[in-house]
Amino acid sequence: MGEPVRVVELWRFPMKSAGGERLDAAEITADGLVGDRRWACLDEDGVVVSAKQPRLWERLLRVTVAGGTVRLPDGRTAALAATDGAGGDTDAGALLSSWLGRRVTVTDVVPDGAVLHRFWPREPGMIPTWAAGAEAGSDVLSVIGSGRFHDFGAVHVVTTGALARLGEVHGAAVDHRRFRPNLLLDLPGDPAPGGVVEIGGVRLRVLVPTPRCVVPSLGHGGGAGDTGLLRTLARHYRMPVGDFGTAACFGWYATVERPGRVEAGQAGRIEIDG
Repeated sequence: MGEPVRVVELWRFPMKSAGGERLDAAEITADGLVGDRRWACLDEDGVVVSAKQPRLWERLLRVTVAGGTVRLPDGRTAALAATDGAGGDTDAGALLSSWLGRRVTVTDVVPDGAVLHRFWPREPGMIPTWAAGAEAGSDVLSVIGSGRFHDFGAVHVVTTGALARLGEVHGAAVDHRRFRPNLLLDLPGDPAPGGVVEIGGVRLRVLVPTPRCVVPSLGHGGGAGDTGLLRTLARHYRMPVGDFGTAACFGWYATVERPGRVEAGQAGRIEIDG
């Protein structure tokens, strides 16, 4: 029968690196939650804007995107409009440019060969082995996938048990929103790669743990940052990431084997062997 699991919270992040929206229910397709990571800002060079380079783009984490509307902390708003690759969303782009202090355009089309700036944290242990030659404190360009503005997997999951343990080793509770998961599941720990989660008609297969960058340590939604969190992750959460190597990780990515609808509070099960 497998181990029981329950959806505690359900989140969608319509724009890369912007604040998300908590949902009562969501449709999940092979690409993940409908509308998740659909949008992104591009700088004047066509580089995808990401808080992975906080010196330039940390302020984007204080912006909320929900219900098709971009909302700034000062209350100003702009509606998002599909671009279909024909230029950018002028209204949302102008609003975000004024907030970020740099000219950006907003798009829902992932450019060919899309890249983003990635800052390598200075905390020892935060650089993964596959980037062992990188210099701490440096900034590099990283390629992102096609289709949507995801980092890797279609669905990102954090469990209550893993979050509780993190709080214990960190010495303070850690808000799950620092990790920007789509699903917060009530489970005592994280499943191993290959495990299968079934919730209603949806079937997810666990891929790999989620390598962490600088983003969890930043201030989210106007909250305070926590640079000590990176030290905790580097000391206690370095682990294998498939065949890529090892990295400081928290949470896990999943692929969608069977699409469907998921609701907050819904019960399901997890099978280790699938």
